[in-house]
Amino acid sequence: MTTISIPAVRLPARPRPSIRAEVARRILTAVAGRVPVDVRLPDGSLLDGGSPDVDVRPVLEVVRPDALYRRIAAHPKIGIGEGYVAGDWRAGAGTDLAQLLLPFAERLTDVLPPALTRLRRLVDRPIPSAHRNSLLGARRNIESHYDLSNDLFAAFLDETMTYSSALFDEARPYADQDLVEAQMRKVRAVLDLAGVQSGTRLLEIGTGWGSLAVEAARRGATVTTVTLSVEQAALAQERADAAGLGHLVEIRLQDYRQVRGTFDAVVSVEMIEAVGEEYWPTYFGAIDRVLRPGGVAAIQGILMGHDRYQATRHSYGWIQKHIFPGGLIPSLQAISETVEQHTELRVTQVHAFGRHYAETLRRWRRSFLASWPEIYGPGFDEEFRRKWEFYLAYCEAGFDAGYLDVAHIRLTRPSRGGVA
Repeated sequence: MTTISIPAVRLPARPRPSIRAEVARRILTAVAGRVPVDVRLPDGSLLDGGSPDVDVRPVLEVVRPDALYRRIAAHPKIGIGEGYVAGDWRAGAGTDLAQLLLPFAERLTDVLPPALTRLRRLVDRPIPSAHRNSLLGARRNIESHYDLSNDLFAAFLDETMTYSSALFDEARPYADQDLVEAQMRKVRAVLDLAGVQSGTRLLEIGTGWGSLAVEAARRGATVTTVTLSVEQAALAQERADAAGLGHLVEIRLQDYRQVRGTFDAVVSVEMIEAVGEEYWPTYFGAIDRVLRPGGVAAIQGILMGHDRYQATRHSYGWIQKHIFPGGLIPSLQAISETVEQHTELRVTQVHAFGRHYAETLRRWRRSFLASWPEIYGPGFDEEFRRKWEFYLAYCEAGFDAGYLDVAHIRLTRPSRGGVA
């Protein structure tokens, strides 16, 4: 028998994780030890080495550990969200995604050891200059979200097509209430706050799909409403005409900075978050410019605490990259300081209702997932589904935890006699 000698084959060594990825693993391990969540690795063990708390704690299943560590190492603020979208991790069986994210949101200010928190400025990245809300940039930023498809939004919003927090009746459990009723309660509350009635000349900054403009016209107001979304403007016009109120509602494809004229009242629902800090003086200045003496403005805005606003105002996060380019959530203090320094407007009334937004987002996410078979198609693939599921759950957790808030804010412009 002839013996054939086969040379030994040296298998390539398994790539060693980078130093940054190893640091990311250690940071994630430290976080897992400080949050009541079981972070489960593919072999069933827990990342922090503890014992599973069966049927008590939410479970985060890591599917591809090395990929997740690399993402977090590359961009700590964006890597977790991008890891979910890519499938590097998921909520464990029986764990709701928003409930999984809630413990992290509740401990957002102290989830990292103090020594690591002090290094935040070394990993924070500035908001890209391409996301600035210049006249051209604002149109591009709005189109990237609101012009995705009217059919997409119709699939998960209620019949009012209202894409902002509802206002539920505090006397009854939120979960028992109809979303349409709660959204119309919100619309009426904004109009009441601005004193809109028959004969009011009303400017709306940010049309949405027209529900507020149509309701104002039903009161007998003459409405001018501006938007940068072609899709929204077309459907809003259809809805105003269908209600027989098209003669009272003028819908303009126009930037708020370009509006001229004088109005008795100005309303703007969840527009301030899209303006960008650089343009807050311009935004409130535009309201101040067009509002008659003694007029009233009412805005609905998402807010965060002033300390958190200051800590995050120059950093670039997952929501800004993937959902709302150019956006920044203000604090109430930041709004008050801006209007006092740059306008004659003054904040005279605030009503906060953040938990209502958590319930609104729960409804939207439930409808989005239930409607996914109808949404799925060109431009809306599984990656898009995971992105929007994470976005809705992430925001829901933020409002449930109180990290985020939403409020109705009344701004008055003094009359010539000095009385608002």
